[in-house]
Amino acid sequence: MGLLATIAGPLGDHLSNRSTSVIAVAGFATFFVLVVVLNVLRQLLLRNPNEPPVVFHWVPFIGSTIPYGIDPFRFFFSCREKYGDIFTFILLGKKTTVFLGTKGNEFILNGKLKDANAEEIYSPLTTPVFGSGVIYDCPNAKLMEQKKFVKFGLTSEALRSYVPLIQHEVTEFVKRTASFQGTKGTVNIPAIMAEMTIYTASRSLQGKEVRSKFDSSFADLYHDLDMGFSPLNFMLSWAPLPHNKKRDYAQKKMAQTYTEIIEARRKAGGKRDSDDMIWNLMSCVYKDGTPVPDVEVAHMMIALLMAGQHSSSSTSAWIMLRLATRPDILEELYQEQISVLGPDMPPLTYEALQKLTLNSQVVKETLRIHAPIHSMMRKVTNPIPVEGTPYTIPPTHVLLAAPGVTSKVEEHFPSPGEWEPHRWDAGAEGNMVNKAEEAAAEEKIDYGYGLVSKGATSPYLPFGAGRHRCIGEAFAYVQLGTITATMVRMFKMRNLEGVEGVVGTDYSSLFSRPLSPAVVSWERREGEKHEK
Repeated sequence: MGLLATIAGPLGDHLSNRSTSVIAVAGFATFFVLVVVLNVLRQLLLRNPNEPPVVFHWVPFIGSTIPYGIDPFRFFFSCREKYGDIFTFILLGKKTTVFLGTKGNEFILNGKLKDANAEEIYSPLTTPVFGSGVIYDCPNAKLMEQKKFVKFGLTSEALRSYVPLIQHEVTEFVKRTASFQGTKGTVNIPAIMAEMTIYTASRSLQGKEVRSKFDSSFADLYHDLDMGFSPLNFMLSWAPLPHNKKRDYAQKKMAQTYTEIIEARRKAGGKRDSDDMIWNLMSCVYKDGTPVPDVEVAHMMIALLMAGQHSSSSTSAWIMLRLATRPDILEELYQEQISVLGPDMPPLTYEALQKLTLNSQVVKETLRIHAPIHSMMRKVTNPIPVEGTPYTIPPTHVLLAAPGVTSKVEEHFPSPGEWEPHRWDAGAEGNMVNKAEEAAAEEKIDYGYGLVSKGATSPYLPFGAGRHRCIGEAFAYVQLGTITATMVRMFKMRNLEGVEGVVGTDYSSLFSRPLSPAVVSWERREGEKHEK
């Protein structure tokens, strides 16, 4: 008691002379230090040998959220050097197990539905944006039917009809946009391509009525709805925050707009006059004989618009930015069109696109190095043993696949950081990737929306794999190919004087995109008409 009294007496006298706020701050600081110390000791002394190693972190709950959020790929490669292909990090309190490489992609993306699912991860974020009854707000079997409806709507005939519509939208956009007036100038690529791609997608995939509304209030609704994809909403999608209130209003108004279009078409007799997706979904019926309700058609159309727009906007911007760093490739693309299609440059067609090999390789290489989605997550629902390791992933964890990592490693792509469309040339060094794709394509599986390649063994997976593989892949290649070929016909582009390479990547949202502004210079090709 004598020692305790000796310490407590002066300490009590000292604290009595301090304000309550100072004491509270000191108490919190002491508590925080204690929490950090205990967290560090737990990592050093209590590691579970039956689970993947945990990335070292100082602060519990926060964990590695900050370095992961700033640059996911840098974080993944750094952790890979220290811990190998499989490791766990703390993401806002959640134990998130990353499994890199083709084995990791196969393990997660082709995992059994009973062991891991995407719905529990993404539904809180996507349901308020897309609407109820679709995508992640329904049983997986129903989602697979919805994917089948959309996939079967993307027929060759539909894709064929989209090419002239997309080319027309691009040329009309260039004519009326201030940034492209005259014979030369500069342009902020991310902003311009975001606007251009939404016009092309809305006119082709969405239909003429939806496209007409993007010149008025629909664009504002789209912007407010898009704010619902804020990473904050993984945890606070329910919160009455200003951006969530705007999101909810925009979702209701946009769904109402689609419903009105559907009702007007039905009242007009329901005679199909185009190959847009609304017509396709209006005629679809679930396996139990229930026609797809109009409200679900509306919500699926919103999902198509929102999900597809981000990847197309980002990738088309990266294509233009990369071409500005390689004027030689841009000129090759122009000469390819002259050689394959003729010097008179006839209007683009679906068949013509298939013949433009380098044009396709530019799209492919850009998707390789700039994957639109850096992380694909699944919630573990049953313990999952990892073959060849002592590890078992428990239901308290979230699984994370990062297919973009495999497309950035030397073992699959020589000089992986270099943007080189010619790596996809037949017989080119590094084109072993084509063989990997062919091998993966041999194994087919039907998740409920038609036979698809399991594909997870390929190091090139820009559209994912497994039951949640993107069904809009064919449309994306048509849209991106048509936009690229049309822009190449009209412009030469290069970086501003003194600028090398491309801008960095913005990882602040669910979808990766170029940092903005990203300005390049352009020059109209001789003979191209322009507005005065």
